[in-house]
Amino acid sequence: MVEHAIGRIEALDSRINAVVVRDFERARTAAREADAALARGERRQLLGIPMTVKESFNVGGLPTTWGLPAGRDWRAAEDAVAVARLKAAGAVILGKTNIAFSIADWQSSNPIYGTTNNPWDLKRSPGGSSGGSAAALAAGYVPLELGSDLSASLRVPAHLCGVFTHKPTSNLVPQRGHAPPRSPAFATDLTNGMGVCGPMARSAADLSLALDVIAGPDDNEAAAYRLQLPAARHTVLKNFRVLVLDGHPLLPVEQEIRSAIDQLANRLVATGVTVARSSSLLPDLAESARLHTRLVRNFAAFGRDPEFFKDIQEKVAALKPDDDSLKAWRTRAPLLSHHEVMAAEIARARLRLQWARLFGEFDVVLCPAFAVTAFPHGHKPDQEQRTIDIDGEIHPYLSLVVWATLATPPGLPATVIPAGQSKSGLPIGVQIMGPRYEDRTTLAFAQLLEREYGGFTKPPEMAR
Repeated sequence: MVEHAIGRIEALDSRINAVVVRDFERARTAAREADAALARGERRQLLGIPMTVKESFNVGGLPTTWGLPAGRDWRAAEDAVAVARLKAAGAVILGKTNIAFSIADWQSSNPIYGTTNNPWDLKRSPGGSSGGSAAALAAGYVPLELGSDLSASLRVPAHLCGVFTHKPTSNLVPQRGHAPPRSPAFATDLTNGMGVCGPMARSAADLSLALDVIAGPDDNEAAAYRLQLPAARHTVLKNFRVLVLDGHPLLPVEQEIRSAIDQLANRLVATGVTVARSSSLLPDLAESARLHTRLVRNFAAFGRDPEFFKDIQEKVAALKPDDDSLKAWRTRAPLLSHHEVMAAEIARARLRLQWARLFGEFDVVLCPAFAVTAFPHGHKPDQEQRTIDIDGEIHPYLSLVVWATLATPPGLPATVIPAGQSKSGLPIGVQIMGPRYEDRTTLAFAQLLEREYGGFTKPPEMAR
């Protein structure tokens, strides 16, 4: 398996540029050790399975740059916790996959490794920031990947490349060792549970398997408590109660994506599933998006130089006090006071209560993972200057965050699976959200949908 994976990367990756850090010789050694262990009768969850991991995770002896020139010559001394757990389960790490600059874009391009192309159309983005991860899966290099997600960095690439991913409940997977170059490997989550690490794969069953391997308290805390996730609410598709959403108040969704979700909803109804298209219990989606923007942009501004904040102060002074747009909150967020950040955290707590009430009546929520299908490459350094075409109308590129903001602020699990293709043959995914700590429910529902309606399809050019 390892030699086949290496051969496929060497044959195809000059066109895709997904696996940007290669560790083939150590992988071959690990594969021989796995073969010997299998011959001795050993059995571990991932023994001998080749995989790659997102470049932003530390792997001992390999570079971690986050696409930043300042990290070019730095190498990690030890593995991130999630990587160490994958290795302990027998996984063979072939290398690391490309990312967005500073893992902060829905494209995967940076000055260290260049641009990753989507295996479905090389002129289009595979998503970001885990874009190399999704591209490596779609191209058939490996069956499993490890990525991360703050503003849909797992979910968008899975949707754009037609693969599977799972954004776990907050703090379910330790993030120690997922840190910028030259940074200490803290066990503390500096995003307060908004950022997560999670698996990517080509099937829902593989997501569940990988989550079992990487989930659980950090090794430094495991002496005090254990993880015991509840079982899936249902094991039969028709027993699920499903809320379907296909629109957001702050940004339209491409018609073909709405149609794919509508077709899936109709199939569920025909199967006997209880499906609703609205609920009075649904939290305010616009306010959730503004809350996410405030917190993420405030976090991202930490450590910037005084000139940056001086510039922000001038831009904030030019805003109208009643401007409640996402752009206005992106501008204000770096200057939020501690009092305002605490108020936002209280709003997150209220949001969790609202979602908990909704999941008393529903088991899962189906919604878009993103508002568009794979879009052409475009790398203006200032993302505020970028735009996105949605069915002929031009919108701010950064408004694409909205579908990430349903699950991220309240820390809910969300699984993305393939749900169809556009008329031009581009993948369309669907996001399955569930109750906090009920990751097995969204994964079980994903597996039932895959079994009933089909799952991963190879990109035509990668089918050989």
